[in-house]
Amino acid sequence: MRVKKNNKLKGLSIHIMPYSEIRELTITERVKKILNLILGNRVVILQGRLRPEEEIRLIEDTMAMVDHIKTFKGIELAVVDSNKEEGFFLKMRRGIARGLTGESGSLTVIGPANVVKEIKKDPSKIEVFF
Repeated sequence: MRVKKNNKLKGLSIHIMPYSEIRELTITERVKKILNLILGNRVVILQGRLRPEEEIRLIEDTMAMVDHIKTFKGIELAVVDSNKEEGFFLKMRRGIARGLTGESGSLTVIGPANVVKEIKKDPSKIEVFF
């Protein structure tokens, strides 16, 4: 992989987070953990996805921070779910298996807006542009 030298990307890192890392946390703790990583100039790749109320809380907290932290411009967030095209019975079978094993067919990418310029997604992939 070849990366263009860009001062803006200096110090950027990617944090791959298994869902098990946040499974036992409260909504507040999950959002705080993710925002602390993003404020550290990290792009978070989460196995699985946040619940809708967690996404709402993340966006609300981000908007509040934008007003109070000069260098923070917000976040970019995208979710890809590999199971959207499945039939009802296959979704149900996978749902039961996921419940037992904790495995998720979703992937969430969250990054600081001052680094991640755009996230393009379609049902099967996510492209992150820096």
